[in-house]
Amino acid sequence: MMRLVVITREAFTAEEPETILRLLDGGIDRIHLRKPAATEPELRRLIESLPAACYPHLSLHDHLPLAAEYGLGGVHLNGRNPMPPAEFRGVVSRSCHSLAELEAAAPTTGYRFLSPIFDSISKSGYRAAFSETDLRDAAARGVIDTRTLALGGVSPSRLPQVRAWGFGGAALLGCIWRDTSAAGLRRTLAEIDKYRKE
Repeated sequence: MMRLVVITREAFTAEEPETILRLLDGGIDRIHLRKPAATEPELRRLIESLPAACYPHLSLHDHLPLAAEYGLGGVHLNGRNPMPPAEFRGVVSRSCHSLAELEAAAPTTGYRFLSPIFDSISKSGYRAAFSETDLRDAAARGVIDTRTLALGGVSPSRLPQVRAWGFGGAALLGCIWRDTSAAGLRRTLAEIDKYRKE
């Protein structure tokens, strides 16, 4: 089964804790809390608004020492935070934007994002950076593997293509947050479930 993670929007919203719980209850494996402009107290409030039972399924992109403090499951490395905190013992993931970067990150990460795979849903003008030939060749060489997640423009209907290119799963953003009503999330999660199994 494909591994699926959801990355939060940068802005905080009142319904976000409820949305996160619905996503985890609906089959999403992990939620990445990506709030680059957030203060530490703001991020603490979001973490503390969620039940501790879901902490193992959360990864932090910023204020990484909070992950060890709260017992969160993961930290995500990027240009702002290139190293995990010394005291952290959970899953380490990383954003990669080239095949060389992806290959270099493999020994030190549990999984990696490669982006952008398709034209972005949420970022205007953020275009796919890899050809199908590049992706198939990287998979054949083992650079793209089951620990590589496709990011950028991934919608539910593209999950079979992501699998065919050798990815172990996908990171979702735009397709999730466009409608976070209870009915909207049910529809999106049902569509994900359908394509995830194809």
